[in-house]
Amino acid sequence: QVQLVESGGGLVQPGGSLTLSCANSRSIFSIDAMGWYRQAPGKEREMVAHITSGGSRDYADSVKGRFTISGDIAKNTVYLQMNSLKPEDTAVYYCHAKRKVAGLYYDYWGQGTQVIVSS
Repeated sequence: QVQLVESGGGLVQPGGSLTLSCANSRSIFSIDAMGWYRQAPGKEREMVAHITSGGSRDYADSVKGRFTISGDIAKNTVYLQMNSLKPEDTAVYYCHAKRKVAGLYYDYWGQGTQVIVSS
């Protein structure tokens, strides 16, 4: 099965950078897309960035130009390079993967990694 493990969160000052990593810790599976979501206190979980097996990338408007998603979907790994971080980027960041099996989509989530942007 798919078990996503994230790393790289932490405390950073405004304007700083962090890189989040995510990998499937179990057997490699055919995955259609991977990405990052985040959830701030009192807010709904939102999509930050995702990448498909075909290489297409999409970003939330709030992070365009500052965050870059990369990875090797075939190896079930994805990264999020976050630059010019702002206090409003503070949230728990979750790795996400989506698989299509027999016409049905299945979603997988990591346990989350905390990012705090504060001086």
